[in-house]
Amino acid sequence: MLRRRARLALLVLALLVAGPVTSAPPEQTAAFSFAVAGDMRRFAGPDYHDSRYFLGALEAIRAAGPVAFLLIPGDLDPPHHVIEDVTSTLGAGFPVYVAVGNHDTAKKAYMAYIRGLNAGGSRLPHIVRKGPPGSEETMYAFEWGDAHVVVLNQYYDGTSDTGADGDVTDASFAWLSDDLASNAKPFTFVVGHDPAYVLPDMATGRVRHEGGGLEANPAHRDRFWKLLRERHVTAYICGHSHNASAKKLDGVWQLDTGHARGTGDKGAPSTFIKITVGAGDCRYEYHRADASGLNYKVVLSGSLVKD
Repeated sequence: MLRRRARLALLVLALLVAGPVTSAPPEQTAAFSFAVAGDMRRFAGPDYHDSRYFLGALEAIRAAGPVAFLLIPGDLDPPHHVIEDVTSTLGAGFPVYVAVGNHDTAKKAYMAYIRGLNAGGSRLPHIVRKGPPGSEETMYAFEWGDAHVVVLNQYYDGTSDTGADGDVTDASFAWLSDDLASNAKPFTFVVGHDPAYVLPDMATGRVRHEGGGLEANPAHRDRFWKLLRERHVTAYICGHSHNASAKKLDGVWQLDTGHARGTGDKGAPSTFIKITVGAGDCRYEYHRADASGLNYKVVLSGSLVKD
């Protein structure tokens, strides 16, 4: 008994000398960048193998520095032409994550191809959560470094991944709520085709699809945005409008990537976004082409987490 008390006394003395025990802060992963480009539909493939079109945006992405993957917020029809241009420019096997757009749902062959990119819900790298029944391959979450990325299919109606019309349905909302509740990454991105809020292009002021998409069902849109705010989502990334914009709305950034058609859409400059995550910060850069569809340069940049 005396020896046991002596050992206990020595242990207490050692703890007092050493001070309180503290846990080390979590180690941050290395910084990385990824690119976002969308709505290049009809301006990819052999008939448009020209730097004035989507190919030029890919060449500019390559020139802007290394990126880990490409996000496409929909409307890449026909999708096989887009993926062929990506792999020929950025490398075979380069990761591409696709959010379904309204034009992608128009043909069964397009949807079959997009589902095949993530066959079984696990073909793409770093998938951490499959989509709900009926959308296992076209709605999912993946993680890369310090980022958690959720790809939404806004055409999922609870049964079919082409049954809704630009909405965050009850089934999608429930799945997204569960996913965000379990997320522990410091930076979170949600990707979908339709903007939550239709905004004018940052350069030309053009407005398209006002009152459509998520704005057509304001109750669902507001419920969705409230969830993003409560779960501290870093940014919602979208397309559809063909107009590029970046705005913080009620505590959440909306990044509309515009279009990457080159001169295929003369109403606003062709655009891609480069996002860099790491070292406690998350920064964005909007790269836009000149009137020739060439000569991409940074026109807007900033932090998504520091006001």
